[in-house]
Amino acid sequence: MEKTKEVFITGFALFSMFFGAGNLILPPFLGFKSGTDWMWVFVGFVITAVIIPILGILAHARLQGTMYDFGKKVSPLFSLVYCFIVYTISIALPAPRTASVTHEMAIQPFFGTSSWLTSIIYFLLVFLFVMNRSKVLNLIGKFLTPLIIIILFMIIGIGFFATHTELNPSLFKIPVVDGLLEGYQTFDAIGAIVVGGVLIISLNLKGLTGFKEKKKLITKAGIIAGLGLASIYGGLIAIGAFYNAEFADDITRTELLSGLSSITLGSIGTAFLSVLVALACFTTAVGIVAGTADYFKGLFEESKSAYLITAIIACFLGVVMGQFDVHYIINIAVPALMFIYPITIILILLNVLPEKYATPSVFKGVVFVTFLFSIPDFLKFLVPNGSLQGIQDIIPLSQFSLGWVLPALITFLLLNIKNYSTNSALE
Repeated sequence: MEKTKEVFITGFALFSMFFGAGNLILPPFLGFKSGTDWMWVFVGFVITAVIIPILGILAHARLQGTMYDFGKKVSPLFSLVYCFIVYTISIALPAPRTASVTHEMAIQPFFGTSSWLTSIIYFLLVFLFVMNRSKVLNLIGKFLTPLIIIILFMIIGIGFFATHTELNPSLFKIPVVDGLLEGYQTFDAIGAIVVGGVLIISLNLKGLTGFKEKKKLITKAGIIAGLGLASIYGGLIAIGAFYNAEFADDITRTELLSGLSSITLGSIGTAFLSVLVALACFTTAVGIVAGTADYFKGLFEESKSAYLITAIIACFLGVVMGQFDVHYIINIAVPALMFIYPITIILILLNVLPEKYATPSVFKGVVFVTFLFSIPDFLKFLVPNGSLQGIQDIIPLSQFSLGWVLPALITFLLLNIKNYSTNSALE
């Protein structure tokens, strides 16, 4: 019974560390724009916002190390650079975005204070939690997550079963692809390899040191978190679609979420939503900053000073970036995501596979090809429109910002065929 309780507490904590700003504001807006095709958008969104991240947690259960272990089969230098880039992006974009969303939806409507004040107070609290990280897992899993889930299911349940007007048609040409790419903006694949490390260290601090025991607990907790995320994403996308005829076409993501809470929960909806936003965003920010501080602490031989300095820098960056509005942070995140997300997805998938299919040569080849073929997807957001059209026409799926997928798959198959042939010849 005690072990089952620990699994659910850990699963709830994982869910909460995943479920932050983007997870709240992105799904309803996807549903709003997809209308009658909301189910197809949900399928795409779940792939990159649930399945890949949970596979990342399962990979952590196998490795039971840090993010560095995800890329070390490519090379130690690659893994070092990759970790630095991921942690820099994490503390510069998704962590500050949680403060920005909290300000726009939970603070500014009631108090009218400046975003600077919100960011400063917010990241001071994040810092306090990060410096008391041994208590984070229990506090988040026992108290904060259940409250988040209750409020969310109230909004979704009422919205799902209420009477709806006729849905507007979809604004997407290929809803599955749009859902898949929007899943990048949740940062959940990156979050998986960041908070997975937090989870491993937190379990160690609680005295759980057995490899098999931890693997079993993390696997079950990951499945619980994944089912929770998929259920809530589906619900938020659905109610965004069901009420898409009741809002103006130019409504923002935060305005839509506020509007949906008012429709479903009435005048008390705004207050409920404010609590929900603050809690969901805060737990994610704590997970990101703690994960980053853990990494640099390990990099400098378990130095407590490195942990403290990293936490201070991360919170300072959070204050500076967190005072920008949500729309701005989402827009500047796109090129960074197109650069780092394909490599992250590949590293997660390769680390989940049995070692005979994911040898160091396979890691090197597949990661290199993924990086190479994702460059056009990254550059098209930085160069004038149409400049890369010739390249995109040549690379399959590049017009959907997925030009890396087929080359990576082909490279994986060819290298495994080569390895199989070599091994057979040696036998």
